[in-house]
Amino acid sequence: MTDLLSGWQPAPAGFKHVVSVSLGNSKRNAREEINVLGQPFVLERLGTDGDSKKAAELFKQLDGRIDAFGLGGADLYVNADGRRYTFRNVKKLVANAKITPVLDGSGLKNTLERDAVAQLDPVLGWRTKRVLMVSAVDRFGMAEALAEHGADIVFGDLIFGLNIDRPIRSIQNLRQVARLVLPPLTLLPQDWFYPTGDKQERSVGGKGTRYYAWADVIAGDTHYAKRYAPEDLLGKTILTQTITEADRQWMKDRGVARLITTTPRMGSRNFATNVLEAFFVALSGKTQALSEQEYLHYIRQVGFKPEINEL
Repeated sequence: MTDLLSGWQPAPAGFKHVVSVSLGNSKRNAREEINVLGQPFVLERLGTDGDSKKAAELFKQLDGRIDAFGLGGADLYVNADGRRYTFRNVKKLVANAKITPVLDGSGLKNTLERDAVAQLDPVLGWRTKRVLMVSAVDRFGMAEALAEHGADIVFGDLIFGLNIDRPIRSIQNLRQVARLVLPPLTLLPQDWFYPTGDKQERSVGGKGTRYYAWADVIAGDTHYAKRYAPEDLLGKTILTQTITEADRQWMKDRGVARLITTTPRMGSRNFATNVLEAFFVALSGKTQALSEQEYLHYIRQVGFKPEINEL
């Protein structure tokens, strides 16, 4: 694996460089140059098509050569109901990063996405909406915010993650499920219940199809939402984060009426929370995850707001 960085270029002098090493499909790779608050950045994604050995080697080869890593296609941590759970096999995956900090997006999911739901309430009126959140334990901030704003919610963690046709209908029950399920779940390989590589490009039908039909809004991870979606999404709103042009076309083809991303585009795409969390850490000059207050400070400083696209 010595040629993994063949053709790779470090950021120009004066730039800060963020690289997301992802277990996702390499077709979604991107490299963007942006300028934020006078600081130039290179934001980059390198997908490994589900190859964890390749991902581990990229962490090793890039360690100390960039300002911050993002971790895509997997969660290192899940912050749920005030507790942090660590995925054991993912911790091993990133162990080669000895110098450069690794951010998986969990900090921003609990701050930026919670904030985005509040900002969207005057536009959407959450109390009038039925929301299917395909996976909530990995986006607990969004889940709690939707509940606080009175949305009628189905949390699909058991339906889509464990193939158990049992909708979770309250934040209290979600907390109970998180406390019960996450300790053993974090001992398992994450690709058992989260699509990586080519699985991200294929949808599968199943027990959860009728919940898509019931919902006005489909919320959560893009890959998860696409993975289990039916062909007909006519008139639906999708609330998510990572979006490429191919994703937009996929949504248009299925009749999605409105796409809302929790942050605006940066360059030609909306980057995942792991990239943005790494971006904020690099912007701060620190070498570790920031506090919730610090993330919110930088979110306000750069002016991040949800982006609404009528499709």
